[in-house]
Amino acid sequence: MRPFGLRLQEAMATYGPICVGIDPHPQLLRDWELPETAEGLEKFAEICVEAFDGRVALVKPQAAFFEVYGSEGIAVLERTIQVLRGSGTLVVADAKRGDIGSTMAAYAQAWLGDGPLSSDAMTASPYLGFGSLAPALEMVHNRHRGLFVLAATSNAEGAQVQAATSGGRTISQAIVDDAADCNTGAFGSVGVVVGATLTAAPDLSRLNGPILMPGIGAQGAGPDDVRRLVDGQLRAVVPSVSREILRAGPSVSALRAAVEQMSEKFAFLQR
Repeated sequence: MRPFGLRLQEAMATYGPICVGIDPHPQLLRDWELPETAEGLEKFAEICVEAFDGRVALVKPQAAFFEVYGSEGIAVLERTIQVLRGSGTLVVADAKRGDIGSTMAAYAQAWLGDGPLSSDAMTASPYLGFGSLAPALEMVHNRHRGLFVLAATSNAEGAQVQAATSGGRTISQAIVDDAADCNTGAFGSVGVVVGATLTAAPDLSRLNGPILMPGIGAQGAGPDDVRRLVDGQLRAVVPSVSREILRAGPSVSALRAAVEQMSEKFAFLQR
């Protein structure tokens, strides 16, 4: 298997740069006239797989919305990941794991190893120290997985930590710099998460890896925000869109049309 960063670049060149979220929020289940049960969850996931599989660069299941249904929900998530990856569609598990020592090693094994939840990449929180992510970073380098590290998130509460300074840098900048140190040579597999709704972003010029940007569409951000925040690193940007596309469902054709429309809006990223 080749490094995740290179596989992601190729997928973006083929399908466009969009990452589509699978977020079975209770309101979306109701909008799709599906029951708020494990059965409704499974139908929601099946429709998403049919709509997005082999048509987008990256699919991002939000683990929490599956976990809320307990073991049945986890089983649906396992099947969703396995079907997508089985056909070659890249999957980033939006699990936002972050811990220390053997616990972090277990999280890395669960989401980036060879088990039933194994994904091409996962999101991770570095706020126990970037070094606490070492087990996941080992998977990145030894197993050719990917990691998207939360750096500058769009929630208002995030600034309390991320905008704080240490050693003359903001915490978010320190995280970006640490991620950049992991990406040597070709386009790297350690990316960062930067909210598209922010007023300013850390300096990403040295990252040499993917920039996952949530907040597109329903949260208010669009192409102009991406240009403003990361001008000069546009080819590394992976706009992450969930509700703006999912609310077009449950029609598979309507979901696919929504993806195409969003991809057209961000086609400039790959030029």
